[in-house]
Amino acid sequence: MTTTSMIGKLCTAALAAGLVACAGGPRKISPEATVFTAQRSSEHRGQDDLLSAGLGPDGLRATAPPAFADPAQPTAGELRRRAVWSNWRGIADLAPGGGYGELFGSLAPVPGREFHGYGRLPGASQPHRVLLQLPDAFDANKRCVVVTASSGSRGIYGAIAVAGAWGLPKGCAVAYTDKGAGTDYFDLDTQTGVRADGTRGALAAGDLAFIPDTPVGASGVAFKHAHSKDNPEADWGRHVRQAAEFALQALDQALPGAAPFTFDNTRVIAVGLSNGGGAVLRAAELEGDWLDAVVAGEPNVFVDSHGGRPLYDYTTEAALLMPCAQLHLEGLPQPPLRAQVEASWMLRCGSLQAAGLVEGADPVAQSRSAYERMIAAGWSEGAIRAGVLSTGFDLWRAVAATYASAYGRYGVGEHPCGFAFQAQNPDLSARVATSAEQAAWWSDASGIPPGAGVGLTGIPVALPDATLPGLRCLRALHDGDGEDAERVRAGVAATRAAPPRAGLPVVVVHGSDDGLVPMAFSSTPYVAASRAAGRDVRYWQVHNAQHFDGFLGLLDYAARYVPLLPYVYAALDRVEAHLDGRGPLPEDAVIRTRPRGPGVPLQPGHLALPD
Repeated sequence: MTTTSMIGKLCTAALAAGLVACAGGPRKISPEATVFTAQRSSEHRGQDDLLSAGLGPDGLRATAPPAFADPAQPTAGELRRRAVWSNWRGIADLAPGGGYGELFGSLAPVPGREFHGYGRLPGASQPHRVLLQLPDAFDANKRCVVVTASSGSRGIYGAIAVAGAWGLPKGCAVAYTDKGAGTDYFDLDTQTGVRADGTRGALAAGDLAFIPDTPVGASGVAFKHAHSKDNPEADWGRHVRQAAEFALQALDQALPGAAPFTFDNTRVIAVGLSNGGGAVLRAAELEGDWLDAVVAGEPNVFVDSHGGRPLYDYTTEAALLMPCAQLHLEGLPQPPLRAQVEASWMLRCGSLQAAGLVEGADPVAQSRSAYERMIAAGWSEGAIRAGVLSTGFDLWRAVAATYASAYGRYGVGEHPCGFAFQAQNPDLSARVATSAEQAAWWSDASGIPPGAGVGLTGIPVALPDATLPGLRCLRALHDGDGEDAERVRAGVAATRAAPPRAGLPVVVVHGSDDGLVPMAFSSTPYVAASRAAGRDVRYWQVHNAQHFDGFLGLLDYAARYVPLLPYVYAALDRVEAHLDGRGPLPEDAVIRTRPRGPGVPLQPGHLALPD
C-alpha cells in the first residue's frame, strides 16, 4: 500500500471517530454480510491475559500442561488456558537459551477482550471458528488488525505465537481462523462434540462446532479436516477473509463510538506459518483492496509451474522413500536415535527393492538409490536430513491419510485406503475413548491424529513391512488410476494458488532446511510464478532453519538449527514500517545464519537478521 493510500485510510478512520475532516480518500469498502453464529465474548485481565492466558513465560515453559480440576469436565476457562499453553509450545521454542523474549518476541501480559464465533462459507457443510483478540491498548485512531490462520490443522489458538505475539503487544487487534480444520473432535460412540466454548456437548446442545455426516453404528473419532467433506484447503483464503470480516464486525460491537470499522479505514495485515502461511497467500489473491500486506512463513502453497509440487505428492513420496533414504546419511538429528529405527528402515529398503521402487542388492545400495531418487525429485539433502523428525513421528503417514480424506471429500467410514481414527490400547487395538480423553481433545490435540489419545486404525497391514500397503495405497491416489485417484487429484487441483493482487506487498520467509514443506516445492515456485505474472513478491531464504521451531527445545536440534519466528516478526516490522512511510519493503535476502552448537545460548550473531 502506498503512503497516500494509508493516509486516506487514516483520514477515513478519523472521520468515523468524529475527530478531524479530510478531503478526498478512497472509496469505502464494507465487509460482506456474513452471518456469524454462536457468538460470545469474554474478558481477559489480571491473572488471565490475551497472550499467555495468565501463564507468563514460566507457565508456558512448564513441561506439564495446566491441570483441570475435574479431568472429565474441565471449565471453558481451563480449556482456553491449556489450549494457549499447547499452541505456544507446539509452535515456538521457549526453552532457556532459545532467545524468545530476549532476542525476539514478547510474553508480557496483554489485557483485553476476546470475541468468538462461527463463520460459514457459502456452500460449506461445516463452519470454521473465528476469534478476535482486542487488547485494551487498541487505538481506534490507528486501527490495526492482524489476521491469521492456524498452522497445520491446529485449533483456533494455533497462530497465537505468530500473529498474537507480534500484533497484541503493538496494540493491534488480532483475528484468527482455524480455516475449516481444528480440534473440534466428534466422538462417534457417544455422539458428542465440542461446543462453542470448548467444552463437550451432545447433539442437542445446538452449538457444536462440528457434526459429521455419519453412518448408523459408526465408532471412533471424526475430525473436521478429514471428515467435513468440504476440502477446506481449497477455501483457505476465503476463511482468512471471513476472519477479517468478523474482526470488523466485532470491533463495531466492542467500540461503538468509533464505528464503523471497514476495510477502507482499517489497516489489515495477514500473517501465517506453514498451512497458515499458505492460507494468507491464498487470501492475497482474492479481489478487492481489503488487505494491506501479507507475510507468509514456510507456506504450504501449491503452484503448478516453476517446479511446484502439491503437498500430497511429496508427502506420499516421502512416506515411502524417506526412511530408506535417511539411512544413506550420517549424523542425522536426534531424536529418533538411529539404533532404535535402523532395523525398520532397513526393512523398508528391502520392501522398496522388492516392489521395484529402488535398486540395489543390499541396504547400503538401496538407501543410496532411495536418496538419489529423492534428490532427483527436487529434495535437498538438508530437507531430507531435517525430515527425520517427520519420519520418526510417523507424520508423513498421518498427514497423507488425513489429506487424502479431505481432498476426496470422504466422510466417516469412506476412506479409500481403509484408514480410520480411534482411541487405542497399548497394543494399538481400538477402544472407546474415556470421558477425560474426550474432554482434553479441544485443548491438547494438534488437529491431525495420532495424538491426544487418538490413533490411526483400520490400516491395511501386511508383514514384514506393516505400514507399506497403506502407504502404497495413499501414493496411488496421487499417481494411480481409478475413480478414487481422480477424486483426490481433483481435490488437490482445487488448492492451486494464483498470484497475489497487483500492488499488494507480500513477503515470503522460508527455511532452506525445511523437511516438511520444502521451499523448492512451495515458496520458490510461488515467488517465481508471482513474479512471472508481474507481482512484486519479496523472498527471504533462511539457512539452517527447518520447519518446527517447537522442536528446538530438543538439544540436538537447537545446536543445528535457528528458529524461523524471528524472521517472520522482522518481516512484519519491515512491512509495517513501509506502510507507515518509514522505509522500503525488504529486499530479497539469502540469510546466512550460524548454528549455535551444543549448549550455547542463541545470540544475535547466530541469527544474522537483515538490517
